[in-house]
Amino acid sequence: MQNKNLPVAIIGGGPIGLAAAAHLVENDIPFQLFESGNSVGHNILSWKHITVFSPWQYNMDKAAIRLLSRAGWDKPQDDLLPTGEAIVEKYLRPLANLPTIQPFIHYGSKVLSVGRKGMDKMKTKGRDSLPFLLHLQKNGNTTYFEASAVIDATGTWNQPNPIGAGGRFAEGELELNSKIFYGIPDVKNKHLDRYKNKNVLVVGSGHSAVNTLLDLAAVQLEYPDTQLQWVLRKNDLSEVYGGQEKDALAARGLLGSKIELLVNSGKLDVHTPFQVMKLTEREEGIEIEGQIHNQRHVISGVDAIVSNTGSRPNLDMIREVRVDLDASLESVFDLAELIDPNLHSCGTVRPHGEKELRHPESNFYIVGSKSYGRAPTFLMATGYEQVRSVVAHLAGDHEAAGRVELDLPETGVCTAPKLETACC
Repeated sequence: MQNKNLPVAIIGGGPIGLAAAAHLVENDIPFQLFESGNSVGHNILSWKHITVFSPWQYNMDKAAIRLLSRAGWDKPQDDLLPTGEAIVEKYLRPLANLPTIQPFIHYGSKVLSVGRKGMDKMKTKGRDSLPFLLHLQKNGNTTYFEASAVIDATGTWNQPNPIGAGGRFAEGELELNSKIFYGIPDVKNKHLDRYKNKNVLVVGSGHSAVNTLLDLAAVQLEYPDTQLQWVLRKNDLSEVYGGQEKDALAARGLLGSKIELLVNSGKLDVHTPFQVMKLTEREEGIEIEGQIHNQRHVISGVDAIVSNTGSRPNLDMIREVRVDLDASLESVFDLAELIDPNLHSCGTVRPHGEKELRHPESNFYIVGSKSYGRAPTFLMATGYEQVRSVVAHLAGDHEAAGRVELDLPETGVCTAPKLETACC
């Protein structure tokens, strides 16, 4: 690795960024971690009330466990399901507070750009011998930081997709921003007054939308005037229900079973496949206009909207880095064929590591959910395997970098309409 006297820069203080730090500690490679929020797991805390469907064993990194265990940490029970808050409080904070990690974390540090020192994207000669230069903003001040390698673990959570058709903001969407919640609201507690006895519309078809709808259904039981509308683009609702009892993650399979029951109960109005075109504020509430099967379709009198349409990577800060991304998914190019929902719907991806994550820019890596681009399904365990392999490569252990050390649970869903082989 060039510029070995310089530390590795980790961008993002979530589970994958901290796992990278743990592996760098074990390999005695210096690092600095930059987190734009004021806490590790900053994005997770926005959905701290949600219980995840994967048990603790899939949410903790092995190197992190080793470091924490040596410090006398009380390890959570592997088969229990944590909330987002528990992941931060029982795992990420203790990890971040270890003396081998804590001094090297910089909170409130937003990375504005990454590039090679003194060289733009177009120049090639001597490029790999130059250090990376990160342009940072902290407390209103601008500073610069040099690094031997960069691990981008910023995720995609703070970049929600619009609710409009075609990946664009619907007409009126930006103007009605105050009536739209992008994320998973705490509808049963913190945000209850926003939704009880209201006509609530949820947009999206993934696990976030299902969690939101199930929580709203609980509110509806206590506050019967609550009306629920569900807008999604699926032609077949069975795709949303998933593997159910066939899913190796029982809690994930149960989500599908519960939402099917809610749909069949008649307490939820489903609009699909609905393409949202326009939002208009009327005296009686928000009017959502769009199309179903090329026919005009209107939903009226909506009081509040929850957008669970997924997210996309922020690529602005890496414009001067030579990255190889898939044209459609905006994922790391070599991952696209493994995760493209147009080809298969397993939700389970073959283990992969440094080799698949390489870019034309030497020693620059995108890891975690950002490596998946716009693809909808990502497990923390996948990101942990990514950073284990990347750090092994940076340490010069190419045998370990090429090794597979991950088993993922099957979803119970495996369709490959245009492929000869099953995708799971």
